[in-house]
Amino acid sequence: MLALILGLLIFLGVHSTRLFAADWRTAQVERRGLGAWKGLYSVVALVGLLLIIWGYGQARLAPTWLWVSPVWTRHLAALLTIPAFILLAATYVPGTHIKARVGHPMLLGVKFWALAHLIANGTLADLLLFGGFLAWAVALYVVLRRRDRLAGVSYPAVGASRDGIAIVIGLVAWVVFALWLHGPLIGVRPFGG
Repeated sequence: MLALILGLLIFLGVHSTRLFAADWRTAQVERRGLGAWKGLYSVVALVGLLLIIWGYGQARLAPTWLWVSPVWTRHLAALLTIPAFILLAATYVPGTHIKARVGHPMLLGVKFWALAHLIANGTLADLLLFGGFLAWAVALYVVLRRRDRLAGVSYPAVGASRDGIAIVIGLVAWVVFALWLHGPLIGVRPFGG
């Protein structure tokens, strides 16, 4: 469990430097250069991610159950991850109305993903992993939306076709991940089998 907690602190911490240590981050970029900063950032984030994966895997070997979710929550979780994938796609498709409306679709997608997995899973490791990501995404989303409003930042939409592209990419990615990748990568098949 310690590896999971440490991984979460490292991974979510490094992804919060703009939020909690913007001046320090700026000083590091100026001192080291943008390329070196991005390299260091990536290495630290990767270490955190690997610790999360390893720690969560170890915790699943001897789970501490806090609650047992009914089977139907798996279906609800599957439905809630559909908008998560669409929002993730909208993050990278420029000019969507989705991004224009929500501002930070990846963070909103993380909230859907984390909530979906909290509903369907009830171990202490699940609470730490998905609850940690949910709390981080909620806090960061609120702060970044407030920062956008104060700075007058907007995300222009180009046309409905961009939203259509994001939706199709998100749905295809969801189907591929849910049906073929979740089982081999995570060890759980969302739709049985």
